[in-house]
Amino acid sequence: MAKVLVAGGAGFVGSNLVRALLERGDEVLVVDNLLSSERENVPEGATLVEASINDDDVLASLPEDLDLAFNLVTYHGNQSSMADPLADHEHNLLTSLKLFQRLSQIKRLRKVVYAGAGCTVAEKTFEAASATQEDAPVSLYLDSPYQISKVVGELYGNYFWMREGLPIVKARFQNVYGPGEVLGAGRWRGTIHTVWRNVTPTFVWKALHDEALPLDNGGIATRDFIYVEDMARGLIACAEKGEPGGVYNLASGVETSIRELAETIVELCGSGRVEIAPPRDWDRSGRRFGATEKSERELGFKAEVGLREGLERQIAWTRENEAFIAACIAKHADRMAAAA
Repeated sequence: MAKVLVAGGAGFVGSNLVRALLERGDEVLVVDNLLSSERENVPEGATLVEASINDDDVLASLPEDLDLAFNLVTYHGNQSSMADPLADHEHNLLTSLKLFQRLSQIKRLRKVVYAGAGCTVAEKTFEAASATQEDAPVSLYLDSPYQISKVVGELYGNYFWMREGLPIVKARFQNVYGPGEVLGAGRWRGTIHTVWRNVTPTFVWKALHDEALPLDNGGIATRDFIYVEDMARGLIACAEKGEPGGVYNLASGVETSIRELAETIVELCGSGRVEIAPPRDWDRSGRRFGATEKSERELGFKAEVGLREGLERQIAWTRENEAFIAACIAKHADRMAAAA
């Protein structure tokens, strides 16, 4: 049994990771300020500290006998970071700096896993995509404060690894989807994307309510969709087998267009319709997917759940939890109306 910290453990990916850790018998401490999550997300059996990991008292109180730590704290989403870059700095970057500095003092730690973002290193292209490798060059011209924070978070992790021996592993996320992502979870963050966050839960909700699924730029962009339980397994594999100082893609390795995603969701829901929308003026990330060879070779990790099966599970979960999701969306109704 390991003693594990999951910073951001009430979130979508975090709560699924916490569940997987508990199932294998670990003792799990969750620190989360519920900025973009709900306390109901935290699985029974975990200990929740409802606070920001930026809090000096919280950092000082972290157990000295931690075995593993996962930094999944983020200021959720590109659009929210563009609306409030200072909030992104506080909740996405400063969190990582302060947490890494504190964790570097805990010498018992076997591994620290940082949630990076595959979008920060993917080539900005709408032409034919090639799989993004872990050693791909990083542009100095990124599309959002969120992407900047994620890259600099990796750099801080590298610094503390080289300087203090922090056993950090960077896990670069692709587009995670599946049960547990609650639209509208947490507090208002300045834009409608507080509710309409990632593309998959937005499309599923709209299709189930027979609404239009907006295809920005006709849905020609492509992404690498990885099921959340696969992501949790990948994060644990990073903690158990990842090389300190190393970086790994957690990806399906499959390129899927947003239009194909929408049409599949409409088919599976039996309702909804696609609707062409103009391109997003900030987003240059057209086609991308992640290379999987390094993670397969060094971590023994490979995604197992195909997109269609994963979407069926997410649709079923959304139906079962419709009342809870609707209540979270309703919290922001007045601000949504004002922003429209």
